[in-house]
Amino acid sequence: MNILLIGSGGREHALAWKMAQSALVDMVHSTPGNPGMDDVGPCFDVAVTDIDKLVQLTLQVEPDLVVIGPEAPLAAGLADVLRARGFDVFGPSAQAAQLESSKAFSKARMKEYGVPTAAYGEFTDPVLAKSYLRTLDAPYVLKADGLAAGKGVVIAPTLEEADAEIDEMLSGKFGDASATLVIEEFMHGEEASIFVITDGTGAVYLPAAQDHKRAGDGDTGPNTGGMGAYAPAPVVTDEILARVKKEIVQPMLKGMKRDGMPYQGVLYVGIMVTADGPKVVEFNARFGDPECQVLMKGLAGDIVPAILGAATGGLEGNEEAFEALLELDRFEPTATIVLATEGYPGSYAKGSVIRGVKTANDLPGVTVFHAGTDMDEGGALIANGGRVLNVTASGDTLKEAVDRAYAGVDAIDWPEGFCRRDIGWRALGETT
Repeated sequence: MNILLIGSGGREHALAWKMAQSALVDMVHSTPGNPGMDDVGPCFDVAVTDIDKLVQLTLQVEPDLVVIGPEAPLAAGLADVLRARGFDVFGPSAQAAQLESSKAFSKARMKEYGVPTAAYGEFTDPVLAKSYLRTLDAPYVLKADGLAAGKGVVIAPTLEEADAEIDEMLSGKFGDASATLVIEEFMHGEEASIFVITDGTGAVYLPAAQDHKRAGDGDTGPNTGGMGAYAPAPVVTDEILARVKKEIVQPMLKGMKRDGMPYQGVLYVGIMVTADGPKVVEFNARFGDPECQVLMKGLAGDIVPAILGAATGGLEGNEEAFEALLELDRFEPTATIVLATEGYPGSYAKGSVIRGVKTANDLPGVTVFHAGTDMDEGGALIANGGRVLNVTASGDTLKEAVDRAYAGVDAIDWPEGFCRRDIGWRALGETT
């Protein structure tokens, strides 16, 4: 079968790399892709937000399956348009994707379906927002309602900072995304990411992962799109996972289906493991980035049957068979280190030359996924984004995986890049 993959980041490179290994797959086409994805299969120069051209490209390629990586085309309804054309698509409808594209929508669904999450308020008026703040204890969680490239969440330590942030966000700090503001109570605990491949009814669970959202070591600095990840995450015990299935995922899937917007694709369940059990921090309508990289690298089996099953139906009652094809019992501990351009998540320069990626790729257990790269006119690899490379490694233990990943980082010659040096610290019991 032939697959068309939509996207160009590290998540998509990892998906392309993994799907291309399947005995079921002849070719993975990507758009717009990146230099790393060029090595997997042909890439086309169509932007993920150009729905009309994406439809034209799909009609041209005639894939057996379309896999949509990022959130923007999902929110714009690409899955709906392609399904209406008769294509099998891995990715939710625009309605269902509102679980990510609208924080207010997502919180309302959770409230209606009885899914545990933080208490919240939804506001467009700064006066009302500030009044609600005063019913909560510090720190304060402020979220832009819409998509903000993973940067629309602010945790303000004081009331004064929260007040100022409300003014900024409602005045357009994140454009239209923060025209509506969701304010939540702060949840105490440890975060984890759980990914559920689903056709709307049946559900297959991948190993739990843990992201590192802050820019600096020790979880300091501003929130980013993610600076590294590892799996499996020991904080998600068998008991916690059982509760996530029963108290979160099953009610959400059942409720969404009942309300006429069945969820097909991968559901990203961001949870906080609190003293009262797991509670939802957020839902996303796609694989996490960089969590996807550790999952694709660590999985021993074939991901394509589960993805195809989610797109076409047939997961319900057959979950164990799909899990067997994934070989979940053979999942290798895996870590990914994000190499980002100095200045990220603030302003940063593009165009700096990167050397040594092949050297890193040749190290034991290491695979480097491209996230924000390009080629210059002379054929040199250059940085073309904030998060640029995802150095990913597996090992017999998480410590071995982390050590291998950092060996890969150290093999790359890129003075303009930086990374966190403490990825995996919660699981490894390290604070530096």
